[in-house]
Amino acid sequence: MVIHKEGYKILTYLFIILVVVNFLVCYFLPEQKNLQTGILVFSLFLYLLILQFFRSPTRRITKNDKQVIAPADGKVVVIEEVMETEYFNAMRKQVSIFMSPVNVHINRNPISGMVTYFKYHAGKYLVAWHPKSSTENERTTIVIQKDEKRVVLMRQIAGALAKRIVWYVQADEQVQQGDEFGFIKFGSRVDLFLPLDAKINVKLGDKSVGGKTVIAEFAD
Repeated sequence: MVIHKEGYKILTYLFIILVVVNFLVCYFLPEQKNLQTGILVFSLFLYLLILQFFRSPTRRITKNDKQVIAPADGKVVVIEEVMETEYFNAMRKQVSIFMSPVNVHINRNPISGMVTYFKYHAGKYLVAWHPKSSTENERTTIVIQKDEKRVVLMRQIAGALAKRIVWYVQADEQVQQGDEFGFIKFGSRVDLFLPLDAKINVKLGDKSVGGKTVIAEFAD
């Protein structure tokens, strides 16, 4: 299993803490064998749980300028037409992907193009499926533009558990479809805002695979 770089520090600190806790229990409570075993089992379970969260599977990305690929692993929880007020100030099709703690949390560029807009917003930590999380939670807004017709706005949104958003892109940077643009720690969601004439290829409840699932196709 390949571990993502965002997990190195957390996993190292967690390992040290768990070793110290188990050592102290064994040292000060040598007769409490059941307690020692229970804490050891819990420590292994916790470490493996956090370890799998930071896994970084190898993905072979097929680039296609007509397609919008999934920016994250997860479940499609929103498909609707909405007024996007931060950048477009116009109606757009919104597709939202919820990432649970067991999903891979790497975020990938849905299209290739230029980052024409980037902004970080401090905010609340409502549960990720809350209707207001897209506008009130801690989040980033990233716009990637290929040309006049192919423009996608993305939002990384922190949730009740996810309180650390990481991004690797800035405005005026050229990016490639499928490459990593960020990481959200411990569950959250990513919103996509697409042109109204884009053809949506997923349904509510579908499971997406970051860099693989075709979320939508641009109109000709």
